[in-house]
Formats: sequence, C-alpha cells, structure tokens
Amino acid sequence: MSITREGSLPGVRDAEAAQPALRRRPRRLRRTAAIRALVRETQLTTEDLILPLFVTHESDAMRAIPSMPGIFQYSVERAASHAEEAAALGVRAVLLFGIPAHKDAAGSGAFDPEGVVQRAVRRIRERVPELVIVADACLCEYTEHGHCGLLDDRLEVDNDATLAILERVAVSQAEAGADIIAPSGMMDGMVAAIRDALDSAGYADVATLSYSTKYASAFYGPFRDAAQGAPAFGDRRSHQMDPANAREALRENRLDVEEGADLLMVKPALAYLDVVRQTREQFPEMPLVAYNVSGEYAMVKAASAAGWLDERSIVLELLTGMKRAGADMIITYHAMEVARWLT
Repeated sequence: MSITREGSLPGVRDAEAAQPALRRRPRRLRRTAAIRALVRETQLTTEDLILPLFVTHESDAMRAIPSMPGIFQYSVERAASHAEEAAALGVRAVLLFGIPAHKDAAGSGAFDPEGVVQRAVRRIRERVPELVIVADACLCEYTEHGHCGLLDDRLEVDNDATLAILERVAVSQAEAGADIIAPSGMMDGMVAAIRDALDSAGYADVATLSYSTKYASAFYGPFRDAAQGAPAFGDRRSHQMDPANAREALRENRLDVEEGADLLMVKPALAYLDVVRQTREQFPEMPLVAYNVSGEYAMVKAASAAGWLDERSIVLELLTGMKRAGADMIITYHAMEVARWLT
C-alpha cells in the first residue's frame, strides 16, 4: 500500500475532514421516542384548544350535523353539559354560535338578552365557572337573508349600520357573562365600535378576539349547515378577504390592533399557514388564534372513514403544524378527541 505525500493512508484525510459533520449527526436525537419527546420543539396540549359549540333554541336537542360527523347542534342545557365534559378533559375555552328560534332583517335575536347564546353563556357559567367563554358576534345566523350585517337599499351590507347592531350584540353577551367577544363579520371598524361599547357599558375587562384575517373560503361549507347561516343570495366576498392576498391580512391585523383587539385570528388555518406565520412575526406580542374550520374537519373525517388516513395521526400532525406556524391557540372541532388522545 502506498503512502501519500502527506504521510497518511489513502482516504484517511477525507474521513478526518468529515468528522465534524459526523460529530453533529442530528439522527442521534431521533433514535428513541423518549429522546424525541425530550427535544421536541413544538408541544400541542389541551390548553391550546378552543371547542366550538352550536347552540340551538330547541329544548333537549342534540341534532347531528351530517357534513361534520361527531358534531351536533345542542340545546342550552346539553351545550352546558358538553362544555363541562370538555373542561374535565382539560379544554380551557369554548366558542359559542347560536341558532335562534326566528330570524329577521335586523338580526335581533343576536342581541336579545334571552337569546340562545346569552342563555347558553349564563348556563355554562353556572356549570363551569372556570371555563373561558367566547361568544361569536355576527349577524349571519340571525338575519333572514343570511348576510353578516344589515342590508341597504341595494341589498349590500351596510357597514356602519351593522356596527351599531354589533355594539348591542357585544354588550348583551358581556352582560350574560362572556369573557371574550369575537366579532367575525369583517366589518370595517368593528373592533373599535365593540371596544367603545363595552367600555361605555362598564365591561372594560371583557376582551375582544378579532377575526382579523377571515378569508372568503370554500372551507366553510359544513359550518353553514351547522349554523344555518348560509346567505340566501350572493356571497360574502365584499367583506371577507380574497384568498390570494397576504399583505392585505397584515393591514387588517394592524388596523384591529390599533382599534384595541386583545387577540388576533387567522381563519381558515390549513391553507393559510403562511399568513399565520406572517401574523406571528408582525405582532410577536399578540395572542394568536388559528381556526381549524369545518371543511378541514370534514375532509379528515371523510378520509379517515374511508380508511385513507389514520385520523389520530393526521389530526395531531395538522394541529401541531398550526402551532409550529405561530398559533398560540387553535379553535378546532377535534378538540374533544384531541383532549382524550393527549391525556
């Protein structure tokens, strides 16, 4: 065997040059489940989850939603029981949507002190005092036309007239005992209007979770069945965001923070993780919520029912990805299942 000019055996020099990389071999930290858990960068816990609940005016109701397997419309009492069960599993918050007995042009059921959400808030507060109650503040479920605000003579949403109604909705929900008001209609100035109304009514401690970035998404289909709030005509593209836009989302975020929002949201989550990341970088100090919406839920349920995906694995991977992108909390219809898996 010949000796090289440097006086070493052939190949030794190359091996020595490679040693620093081998000494830092990342696979060592993936070798066992215990090591992987020890160095895991993103942790999904039950405390990250917010459970949406659909509450109907009907008594003793538990009506299945066919497009969302495992999700139901609950009566007030059954909703309170379900919220209590969620809290026992470690879920810290619920988000309430109401299905009223009647609808009208003004969406008056949304601000009725005896409205379905207001009654549900009071009952859940009695049953589970420690649970954080978030009340959705929008008119689409309460108007006879299914749009998110009052309509003008041209049958278009009247932004400023709608703000006056949203103020009444927010105050009525706060009076019932909601901890957080979540305006979802994407009206200009909605956060400022609600903040002023809450402060003036003596509810300065009630927070606002702004649907600051809500896209006009095809992922909402099952929700409209669940909440019975599909528009009777037209669509919501005049006020919800164009799915092609991300810089616009940052403008919306900035405006809502300036108006006094306490938490921000990106909705939907799965197709908009880039926006979740940009929002986190834009406002690192703001609590950020990602909404894992009904269409995302339904797709997973359908694929797992067909045997194409392992439901537990895919759900945990998706929600972990939302947290990794920057979300602090996730609104998800999987919340009860995930809570059981994680305990």
